[in-house]
Amino acid sequence: MIGAEFESVLAGAQNGDEAAFARLWRDLNPPLLRYLSLGGDAADEVAAETWLTVVRGLATFRGDEMAWRAWVFTTARRRAVDAGRKRTRSSRLSWRSSWVEPVVADCADEVVDALSTEEAISLVRRLPPLQAEVVLLRVVAELSVSEVAELVGRSPGAVRVAAHRGLQALKKMVDPTGVTPEGPGTLRGVT
Repeated sequence: MIGAEFESVLAGAQNGDEAAFARLWRDLNPPLLRYLSLGGDAADEVAAETWLTVVRGLATFRGDEMAWRAWVFTTARRRAVDAGRKRTRSSRLSWRSSWVEPVVADCADEVVDALSTEEAISLVRRLPPLQAEVVLLRVVAELSVSEVAELVGRSPGAVRVAAHRGLQALKKMVDPTGVTPEGPGTLRGVT
């Protein structure tokens, strides 16, 4: 997060300062990509569409840094829904062109997608969809419960429950096996 300088950075970006906009982008794009990766391979494309929409509406945005984050992630979610609908429509057509070459990953992208991030996202993908989305929005995007509730169309209580259950499920997934548990009769319980 940018913090105390956010207001001046935003003002600079709204006045056309490319360095200020780059700072906003650098701060928010990595968590945005992690969030969008839940939707599959099109995360980069959806992120690009998101930022295009953000740039178009940047001059009219009003709010603090948390409102900014909520606005960008709301925009991303809408672009992701649109992309999902588009994939569904195009899969019905089942038309594939033989002249389109598959995109080869850039080595810079491979560095960015470090193994630990990939492993974490693969664990989150194993959660039920609502829990996965809520965990990413709360933890990665750092949005408040009320912002996530508004974004996903659920009550704040439902968001808290989904986040709690999702985090508990993730904890169970990463608990090391074969380690002596705490409690009576364990090494820590012996006096």
